[in-house]
Amino acid sequence: MKLTSGLVAAVLAVAPLAPITISAGQVPQPLIERAPSVATTTHSGIFGGQTVNYSAIVEEHILAGPDSVPNASLVTIAYVREGVADENRRPVMFVFNGGPGASSSPLHMNGLGPRRTSGATTIENPNSILDATDLVFIDPVGTGFSRPYTTDVGKQLYWSRTGDATSVKRVIDMWLAKHGRERSPRYIAGESYGTNRIGLIYKAHPDVKFDGILLVAVVGERENSGREMPYVTALPTMATSAWFWEKIDRKGRTVEQVYKEAVQFARTDYLSALVQGWSLPPAEKRRLAQKMSALVGLPAAFIEEKNLRLSQDDWMLNILKDRNQRTGMLDTRVTAARDTARTGGLNDPALGGGNMRIGTAMLAPAIVPGTVAPPPADANPPRGPSTLERYLKEDLQFHTLESYRSLNLDINGVWNHEDRGETNSFIAAAMRRDLNVRLFWTAGYYDLTTPAYGTQYSFDQVGLATDRTTGVILPGPHGVFADDANRELLASRLRKWIH
Repeated sequence: MKLTSGLVAAVLAVAPLAPITISAGQVPQPLIERAPSVATTTHSGIFGGQTVNYSAIVEEHILAGPDSVPNASLVTIAYVREGVADENRRPVMFVFNGGPGASSSPLHMNGLGPRRTSGATTIENPNSILDATDLVFIDPVGTGFSRPYTTDVGKQLYWSRTGDATSVKRVIDMWLAKHGRERSPRYIAGESYGTNRIGLIYKAHPDVKFDGILLVAVVGERENSGREMPYVTALPTMATSAWFWEKIDRKGRTVEQVYKEAVQFARTDYLSALVQGWSLPPAEKRRLAQKMSALVGLPAAFIEEKNLRLSQDDWMLNILKDRNQRTGMLDTRVTAARDTARTGGLNDPALGGGNMRIGTAMLAPAIVPGTVAPPPADANPPRGPSTLERYLKEDLQFHTLESYRSLNLDINGVWNHEDRGETNSFIAAAMRRDLNVRLFWTAGYYDLTTPAYGTQYSFDQVGLATDRTTGVILPGPHGVFADDANRELLASRLRKWIH
């Protein structure tokens, strides 16, 4: 299964970690004894046309292991509306991103939060949904300001599918209890691997209660989807991206129409052909290669040579070959110089030049769609505090000596993926158990990391309750909130969905 996040896509095989025994003697005593840090400030903004007075609460939650010895701190950033007559009727949404190893920063500062980054500063985000729901952004252990007290604690207790899901669920319970919000309507939102995390929370804690689930850039692959499905689910995104680059005949068609045509072809003629494999008659293979060429913009001969199976790299490295460019993976509208030695998600120009430097590019589109990314840097230059770190420490007055880690690739490299199984079935099961749970999902037409049709296919397979599911596919990248028009439309739809 691909590792997918709002910010990186790579395949990292991880062997199961050896058991580690954690004891109080291994954790420095000052860490065990210290009180959690909390900062509360008051603010005002206009969201959804309403003036909203709110408190920003940045706080540590001290976590302990089975021996009750504190071993980690997890920091949340909450925005709570002031002057609410009945808090039991006021919704609260818990929000995180993916990775594994990603903080909540993309959805926090480029999507749902009351402020968003703009260069070296922050500006008000009129498309925040703080008018409709309180927001609690969760930075899992090892990301943001959240830290394990020792590396061994992180590896043993938090940097695995189950450990991560359990710690996030525990913090949600702690936050609700501390702030007296156990009776409030509650929502949970995740992007990319964060959608896995939601399924894993339901898997480990089937009795957990949420009124609504928001999934952004859903990881849709199924463990038993077979060797054909990755090609089938990616094809519609290749088609919409070819439409963007004018590599196919648009014929007055919108991107939505191209997507629907490609989905219909993918789930019928294309799937049937792939299942036949090498037994497919040559004339039929040639006919389908020509049909695919008209959809995805690559030469029919090339497609036929690939036995109709186009990998992500096949498309990304060849669709703009005439310009000596490649496209991005998280955002196919972004390009860089074509280099066949630099492939896949780890060299994605949508990350900012095709390297792994993490800065403000984490929080806003690094490259303007349709332009060429700069060549990758050979080394990481020294960096000062990010815009988000300054915002949290200066504007929200949270005091810590830690730096804010938007993406922690060290966690990513040691993550225990356990069985790597699909997780959407646990969400579907939860919706069958509780007939009041509703789901909202969104995806970008130009996201080749978690293709939109992969979401639809996965939901079809697990039997998601379609009568309580709302889906929106928009002309955007993996982080579909990255575009102003998308933010505005999604905010409007989410406000109606929450109420």
